[in-house]
Amino acid sequence: MAKDKYSHRERLEMIFAGEKPDRWAASFWRHFFHMEHHAEGTADAMLWFQKQLDWDFMKINPRADYHVQDWGVKIEYSHDEFKKHRKVSFPIKTADDWTTLKPLSPTAPVLAEHLKVVSMIRNKSDKELPLLMTVFSPLSIAGRLVPNHQMLVDHLRSEPEKVERGLDAITQTFSVYANELRNAGADGLFFATTHWASSDLITWEEYQQFGIPYDLEVIRGAEIDAINLLHICDTNNFLEQLAEYDYQAAMYNWDSHNPTNLPIDRAYDLLGDRTIVGGVDDKGWLLHGDVDEVRHQTKEVQKKHDMSRLILGPDCAIEPEVPMENLKAIRERL
Repeated sequence: MAKDKYSHRERLEMIFAGEKPDRWAASFWRHFFHMEHHAEGTADAMLWFQKQLDWDFMKINPRADYHVQDWGVKIEYSHDEFKKHRKVSFPIKTADDWTTLKPLSPTAPVLAEHLKVVSMIRNKSDKELPLLMTVFSPLSIAGRLVPNHQMLVDHLRSEPEKVERGLDAITQTFSVYANELRNAGADGLFFATTHWASSDLITWEEYQQFGIPYDLEVIRGAEIDAINLLHICDTNNFLEQLAEYDYQAAMYNWDSHNPTNLPIDRAYDLLGDRTIVGGVDDKGWLLHGDVDEVRHQTKEVQKKHDMSRLILGPDCAIEPEVPMENLKAIRERL
């Protein structure tokens, strides 16, 4: 690969300004379940992945339940690179339990562990590499405190005041935590709505009540200069509605290959000067294709889109089974 003219940070800043950089920018992210048991393992996995592929920003991919373990969620750790951890105990069993949820300090053990993850990665990586730490939306975090999604939906509809007390505690916790992540070395948040900004689970009116006000408070905690990415997960998502709100996100990412969601070429006008991350079918040709197909498909994406508007990336975290050769084939085409 030829030596780059600009640093990763400079390249992103050019794209955010609508300027053409020296080459295509890209970033991909995945779990390393067998290494996520402690701060050192998580940091080592992220640093190894970045060293192999030199992405233009690092999306730090911690174990998903770091958000809720300090509130009492118990998990069985996976020691298999390709198998998720398993939740075995949940603190919320009735609607009344939401009223017992208290804000956590950033020094709570698991939250502190993940501040350490950010600090370790920052200290061992290029200062010109933007780091985005994963933070779920408060409603998404609430959804990880119960045994199943339907329980939270039922509580939202039958006892909304009680759930809102829990959401207040979660939001207070993570608005402070977002600021501490910046202090630890994160440049911003990879703010994920997971399953909840979708009509598969709740209505748009419900997301306006139980999602947006809490989301925006957490994002404000990261400060106005943060480099944030809004990741809107799942099918039948609320991308078009959420685009009307100021999530202070320079980048937007969603499952654009799912037919229930807006494709990228129809999202440019909607998102205005905000940058899109995506274009790569990570559940299709990236996962199942060979190197030649990946090279061809990447070239087709690049022909269709503009490098000043799109950063190449997946629709969501890529499967651990994605061949490293396929990722290298994309990196070589930038």
